[in-house]
Amino acid sequence: MAQNIPTRTKRSRFAAGAVATFTAMSVTALAAPLAARAAAAEQPTMNGHGHGKVVFPTRSNSPKAGYAGAASGTGQLSYGGGNDGIGVTTGAPKVYLVFYGSQWGTAGTDANGNTTYSGDSKGEAPRLQQMFKGLGTNSETWSGVMTQYCEGVSAGATTCPSTAAHVGYPTGGAYAGIWEDTSVSSPSQATGHQLAAEAVKAAGHFGNTTSTSNRSAQYVIASPTGTHPDGFNTLTANWCAWHDWNGDTGLSGGAATSSYGDVAFTNLPYLTDMGSSCGQNYVNSGTAGTLDGVTIVGGHEYAETITDQNPAGGWTDSTGNENADKCAWNGVGGTGGAQNVTFATGSFAMQATYSNDVTGCQISHAIVGGGGGTTNTVSVTNPGSQTSTVGTAVSLQIHATDSASGQTLTYSATGLPAGLSIGSTTGLISGTPTTAGTYTVTVTAKDTTGASGSASFTWTVNPSSGGTCTAKQLLGNPGFETGTAAPWTASSGVIDSSTSEPAHTGSWKAWMDGYGTTHTDTLSQSVTIPSGCTTYTFSFWLHIDTAETTTTTAYDKLTVAVGTTTLATYSNLNKNTGYVQKSFNLAAYAGQTVTLKFTGTEDSSLQTSFVVDDTAVNVS
Repeated sequence: MAQNIPTRTKRSRFAAGAVATFTAMSVTALAAPLAARAAAAEQPTMNGHGHGKVVFPTRSNSPKAGYAGAASGTGQLSYGGGNDGIGVTTGAPKVYLVFYGSQWGTAGTDANGNTTYSGDSKGEAPRLQQMFKGLGTNSETWSGVMTQYCEGVSAGATTCPSTAAHVGYPTGGAYAGIWEDTSVSSPSQATGHQLAAEAVKAAGHFGNTTSTSNRSAQYVIASPTGTHPDGFNTLTANWCAWHDWNGDTGLSGGAATSSYGDVAFTNLPYLTDMGSSCGQNYVNSGTAGTLDGVTIVGGHEYAETITDQNPAGGWTDSTGNENADKCAWNGVGGTGGAQNVTFATGSFAMQATYSNDVTGCQISHAIVGGGGGTTNTVSVTNPGSQTSTVGTAVSLQIHATDSASGQTLTYSATGLPAGLSIGSTTGLISGTPTTAGTYTVTVTAKDTTGASGSASFTWTVNPSSGGTCTAKQLLGNPGFETGTAAPWTASSGVIDSSTSEPAHTGSWKAWMDGYGTTHTDTLSQSVTIPSGCTTYTFSFWLHIDTAETTTTTAYDKLTVAVGTTTLATYSNLNKNTGYVQKSFNLAAYAGQTVTLKFTGTEDSSLQTSFVVDDTAVNVS
């Protein structure tokens, strides 16, 4: 039964009528659906070009075409004149897959060299990798539809001269790398701002730290099952995915700053959570079609990003539809319906996209501008899982072949353990690992025509033999049961034993905010993280209650940080009826002394209480 939550005051934490005793919970329940921005809200404001984020509707909310392969919307696509100087992706598109949050689980490798995750029960991650690796191989012509569009023409133009800079063709594969960001737990309801910030963070991870390196890049932010990024899979959601760029001020939570230039990204939720609403079995029946929606939606957002990189500066129709919107959920088969498309890496359910050349939906189109002028295939031999030891030098030769003779291959790698590097001309990975942990490594070989191939594998670095790691818990006064803060540093009144907000265990806890007025509380402790261990886990139990009634706006926030790095942000939107344990990996800080800090901020009205108990930093 719902309870009224009174405002905390300096004199009395709660008025009469205490909250019932909490019970521990292992997961956070979704308190209320987050209102999703409807597709109708994405309509353009002028000249057929909207303001930013454009959503891919669910099947039940898609315009109904008159026959299989028919287009929706109004008329041809026209050029929007660019947004922040960017219209389309003119270089060979590069797709970076970002698996957002520790919930994705432990990484592994499948028979195709794709990274797998223990928390991915449906296998969405390897399917996405295989699809993006296949784009641009064997001169496939699904990608050719997009190459007819360009930039450098007048706003309102519907055709492109041969001299214009056309959309690039992903010769040799669009896939550029993969990263599981385990430093944070993916929020239950990530805002658009959080997704954009994760994309900017990913750009830094992959070394794309200039506007030039991000000009042809896009980052797919894949959220784990059971989460609701920007309101996905809530009662009012009517979309499957959307794409945008970091500078869009219309993002929920606002734009995200970038020191790396404009960053294009896709919000890709765990699509199978919505079943057939987001394309499951749309083309194929039975288990063969379980992941139809994953490749249809993934391909849809990719096609829209390269033709409208910073929405809506690229190509849309007069009602705001992008090239893939006009052909979404329009039936199966024919020249313009969804169907299986074969790449070098397999057969994938894909939708058609809109072609101005034929004023309709096309599943195939000649490649414009010679982007597919090479039929070269580069294959990288997967070396399999690797195991090394901190302080012991390693040498691993990567082998690759090219279908064309006389080609020179250039090698690169992402995700290598600290202390290792790859020779760009030799493909030799060498060096001495310095930090224990498990790493997902992707090696890529590219020839002079732009054709490339990749392989991904797991590299485990164990602590040095005879290491001095002793399993222990590092925090002082972890449950606050001394009744004082030390060795924590805390704002006045944070360490508390009142019964109106029960502790998780014992009698004492840290209670931040809850006053219903503008207020900030902090709690911090410095800790030395030893090196030579294999696990480094920071955890705590968190309870949030609030008098806020909104289901969309984070008015009051708790930020958890290590040093200057934010691990997670919680808000009144994450309220729950008990305690939930949160955990983070601190392996990156081995050998350092860092400060763990909680900062609770509250606005001018309606209290939110952030209650923390039973903290720990466990190493072993």
